[in-house]
Amino acid sequence: MATFYIEQFGCRATQADGAAIERQLLERGSTLAESPETADVVVLNTCTVTAAADAQAREAIRKLHARNPATRIVVTGCYAQRAPEELAVLPGVSCVVGNSHKPQIPDLVAPAARSFVSIGSLSGAAPILSGDIFEHQEVLVAPVSGGEGSHTRPTLKIQDGCNNRCAFCVIPFVRGKSRSLPAERIIEEIDRLSDGGFREIVLSGINLGAWGRDLSPRQELIDLIPQILAETSAARLRLSSIEPLDVTRDLIALFRGTPRLAAHFHMPLQSGSDRILAAMHRWYRTEHYARRVELIREELPHAAIGADVIAGFPGESEEDHVLTLGFIEQHPFSYLHVFSYSSRPGTRAAALRGQLPASTIKRRARELRRLGEAKSAAFYLSQSGREQSALTLGHSGATPSPGWTPALSSNYLKLRLAGQFPANQLVTVLCPPNPDRLVEVQREGDFASSFA
Repeated sequence: MATFYIEQFGCRATQADGAAIERQLLERGSTLAESPETADVVVLNTCTVTAAADAQAREAIRKLHARNPATRIVVTGCYAQRAPEELAVLPGVSCVVGNSHKPQIPDLVAPAARSFVSIGSLSGAAPILSGDIFEHQEVLVAPVSGGEGSHTRPTLKIQDGCNNRCAFCVIPFVRGKSRSLPAERIIEEIDRLSDGGFREIVLSGINLGAWGRDLSPRQELIDLIPQILAETSAARLRLSSIEPLDVTRDLIALFRGTPRLAAHFHMPLQSGSDRILAAMHRWYRTEHYARRVELIREELPHAAIGADVIAGFPGESEEDHVLTLGFIEQHPFSYLHVFSYSSRPGTRAAALRGQLPASTIKRRARELRRLGEAKSAAFYLSQSGREQSALTLGHSGATPSPGWTPALSSNYLKLRLAGQFPANQLVTVLCPPNPDRLVEVQREGDFASSFA
């Protein structure tokens, strides 16, 4: 059987797709290689959210082919769905598989490696398997473990696709319409993870708050979460990014009621200017967003509140940028994810006048990141001396760091615990004033208190 390796790029949803492909290949008897250089087949799972992501994928293909010309490279993911022809002509690429045909990848890789050559093309360009993503109904599912917190915080994708049409975003055109994993499948996967000893599970989706609206009968995320808590033994659930209008008072009340829900909300902001939010075709204005922040603070005074922000959207004036800085400064954000605007072919924003010079975008992004760092430092300081529930993580390097163990609190503080602790343990600590301070563990295995 063919040996394989999956090279991952992009968001949690892309990583979840890669995990599902890996599970399917292993179930069919294929063997996971230790590195891409030793694999018969490398599945390159791409992102296309920015031009930089596209360039990163092309560079990875070039390096893979240079290091091992015999390796057959299957390129899939969002870039493969958006522009398969660009990838098919790159040296070393054996096949390009769009998101629409991603479930067929195991049929290409699982047979003996020798037969895989038969899908090659004599024309010089690799064959392309792609179609109408809006006809796609399946949600690839398998928990993801990897990166920081490897083998401790698996991500379970429960929703894919998006029905929104934000002007800057290409994702609906490469992911298709919103579709949900049925509740019974979610319960099954969470039971499997809990039985395996995992203490925290991250629920993710392209538009997580839209979960269930396509199911029959229609369901809502606010219905799913209590069901998971009632029917599984998951110690802690964490939600990934969720749109601000989906953060309701009832949803926040669920978090207030149990320490099994991580006190952490990541709500994309994108801009603090109502004019730019309208141009972006976002469904809210700053007053709506501010109210969500106020609701969270009323119910969960110490919860983490994170946001995505885009610097340099077409037509963004210096006044708009200042409004964004001011909005962030006025509200209790815990951290920011700052993105420099990148024009994506086929989006409304790509055709707008007022495209900004790269130097302006970089400067505005730099100012936003500086503000985000100040906000993070202030949040750490505000938590100093508070008792926190934290999950021990695995070290990102192969060799454990001497004398300390990384951990993540319920409210998303990255901590360094004094001493060596096994990964995937819940402990209670007193929060330090900054992330560089080592903290002593107060108790192990105590998860009975509320950390609101």
